[in-house]
Amino acid sequence: MEITLTLNNKKITADVPPDTILLDFLRERGCPSVKCGCETSSCGLCTVLLDEKPVLSCSVLAVRTDGRSVTTLEGLQDEAAEFVGFIADQGAEQCGFCNPGYVMNTIALLRENPDPSDDEVRAYLAGNLCRCSGYEGQTRGIRAFLDARRAGKL
Repeated sequence: MEITLTLNNKKITADVPPDTILLDFLRERGCPSVKCGCETSSCGLCTVLLDEKPVLSCSVLAVRTDGRSVTTLEGLQDEAAEFVGFIADQGAEQCGFCNPGYVMNTIALLRENPDPSDDEVRAYLAGNLCRCSGYEGQTRGIRAFLDARRAGKL
């Protein structure tokens, strides 16, 4: 089936089998940040933005993106760079495997709610599994980023 979509701000057309999941489609097109962690929609590692909303790419068929916009971490490098260091400074980036999902969801959260409480951050990130550090380091990193932004240090 032929589909046309915008991937990281570039229009592409591809012929895909109807049963291809979006995760596989994206990895085949050079998006290694989209990771397969569970294949059960439980870990959040495969999070991408579909029409600016976070979705689990392991739960979406590629054909469902026809005429739509898909953004991966590769398409958000400048926006993500602002706060990734804050997460690392809080010790939340131990193995780094979960980071792309956290970053994608954090970008979506901050676009929706520019000044979330810690409870709102934890609730928004609850679908992301981190086997090394849990949510506390990520929450501290996001809070440090928000505090620095509020203080005009960014």
